[in-house]
Amino acid sequence: MKFVILTGMSGAGKSTALNVLEDIGFFCVDNLPLELLDKFAELSFSGEKNANVALGIDIRSEWKREDVEEALELLADKKINYEILFLDADDRTLVKRYKETRRIHPLSRTGRIDEGIAMERAEMKFLRDRANYVIDTSGLLTRNLTEEIRKIYLDNQSFKNMFVNIMSFGFKHGIPTDSDLVFDVRFLPNPFYVEELKTLTGNDEAVYNYVLDDEFAGEFLDKLEDMVRFLIPRYIKEGRNRLCIAVGCTGGQHRSVAMANALYKRMLSMSDIGLKVEHRDI
Repeated sequence: MKFVILTGMSGAGKSTALNVLEDIGFFCVDNLPLELLDKFAELSFSGEKNANVALGIDIRSEWKREDVEEALELLADKKINYEILFLDADDRTLVKRYKETRRIHPLSRTGRIDEGIAMERAEMKFLRDRANYVIDTSGLLTRNLTEEIRKIYLDNQSFKNMFVNIMSFGFKHGIPTDSDLVFDVRFLPNPFYVEELKTLTGNDEAVYNYVLDDEFAGEFLDKLEDMVRFLIPRYIKEGRNRLCIAVGCTGGQHRSVAMANALYKRMLSMSDIGLKVEHRDI
């Protein structure tokens, strides 16, 4: 059986994750008092059904770091194997989620949301450092989070702590706010001015081939791929677990889509990262 301690930043998706774990057969308990953690774990491992268990803990319980460390040490002393799944998100995303739901951050009842998030991040760092898995939900939809959890606990796939999102976009619609690296491919010939390609997109083979057949497209991809492969291990070393590579053209329909797809195909061979491609402006 698996005994999973699910924790993380408030607003990062813990409730959703608990629902996903419950849907795939875990017995889930949220915010159990820490004093009962070792007893609960013992009962879980001694049960006849030997079912997988997920226990949610977060800052709402008003625990202190030393209380959590003591509880985890008790589990280790009793040779109870556990895993920690930590859900995180960047500050901007957390603030946005709190504003959209109009909820109050548990540590900012009399202050600003960002101040509460900063306090919580400092308090939760030791758990994040101990985590077996860290999922950054900043750029994930509910279905994406569901997929990642199912990969770990249902499909037994190896989990990639670094998740790379390759996104095409149009400069006339604005640069994606969550982009980490931005590349401009407007130097390539524009299929928009080719009558039979105008109404198609970079997802269509005719447009894809038109863009990639340009003499500079392949050279650009070689240099871009080389740089990204150079950067990713260094980002991982610095504790980053999410990277958004934005590729832009004028309208986000043709060149950027084709080049984003081409980069995605090249990076599929990188087995140590999670990867997806997204076309924002189609």
